[in-house]
Amino acid sequence: MRFRAPVALMLIAMPAGFACAQNPPPPSQPTPFISTRSTLVLVPTLVKTRAGELVYTLTADDFKITDNSVQQKVALEEDTGDQPLALVVAVETGAAGARQLDKYRNLGTMIESVVGDVRHRVAVVTFDSEPALLQNFTSDLSVMDDALQSLSPGDGGAAILDGIAFSVNLLRKQPAEYRRAILLISETVDHGSHAQLEDALHVISDTNTAIYSMAFSTSKAEMKHEGSKMFSDSAPGPAGGCMSKDPAAATDPTGNRFAQAWDCLSLLAPPLRAAKMAALLGINGLRHNVPETVAHLTGGEYFHFSSQRDLERSLATISNHVPNRYVLSFHPQSPQPGLHAIELQLKDHPDLVVTARSSYWANSDTTPQPHP
Repeated sequence: MRFRAPVALMLIAMPAGFACAQNPPPPSQPTPFISTRSTLVLVPTLVKTRAGELVYTLTADDFKITDNSVQQKVALEEDTGDQPLALVVAVETGAAGARQLDKYRNLGTMIESVVGDVRHRVAVVTFDSEPALLQNFTSDLSVMDDALQSLSPGDGGAAILDGIAFSVNLLRKQPAEYRRAILLISETVDHGSHAQLEDALHVISDTNTAIYSMAFSTSKAEMKHEGSKMFSDSAPGPAGGCMSKDPAAATDPTGNRFAQAWDCLSLLAPPLRAAKMAALLGINGLRHNVPETVAHLTGGEYFHFSSQRDLERSLATISNHVPNRYVLSFHPQSPQPGLHAIELQLKDHPDLVVTARSSYWANSDTTPQPHP
């Protein structure tokens, strides 16, 4: 999420001596605080024909956005194609990723086409059991390329969620005027991240960062092992309620807590139901295919690759799509804290295909600003 700058408060000049005639507040009186920042949710959106051709001619009136089933007023951000870009290239070097490194020898050249001619900063992050900063943000793409040429095999871990969280935190420190994106290259299933799924969902959704994912398949044995943890105690929700962590709260005789959650959702009011459904789908997706899920959540794109040619073809597509997205936005009115489900539709164009983020995370409050 991006925040508007605090609203300036105008100080009115007073005649000399006026302040001295006033009784000053007691020294123990606390300094008053006001909060003046409003939340702006960005929704980068790609529109294509069913044949895959990009569509450039739509306006804000062509789009409909709902936030937890409540329709929002949509604005279209102008001239975003020339906005500078901050990009993190996050590469899995551990586990099965170590066997893919020879496919990345032309990665630097392809990333140059993704960045294009705009002002840019690119960083390189690697991850095995732990994420690491291989190259800090640089505007020199040859430095980025040198870092990618130096990739070396890591250990047996594939902490994808930790690598994403590390990359998001790097991007949060970049100037507000920069678009933020992550190019994630990994297998499909996480192995060894320290982040809990709910925390990872928060990090991924609490940002205006688009994640473009390119993934190779995780082995069937590893997928089976991860799938066995599908209904672990990390399921979201209050104790005794929908998606409860308390197995005793379950009423489905089959013992299938995933099915129980869906049944329970039907009892909730529409806005809360939308938020809970988004959380359930997001966490379930992170268990089974992290790259695909994070791309869907953030409005990026997901590509599968098995060869260097697949990888280069995917990067060529991304380089064409990144500068040609609509950037829609809206100001949610007093959003409830937590995950929000976004649904974007075209009003009168059923023949077109839309790709956009599906959620965002609203924090409880903005940071209070001291009153001058």
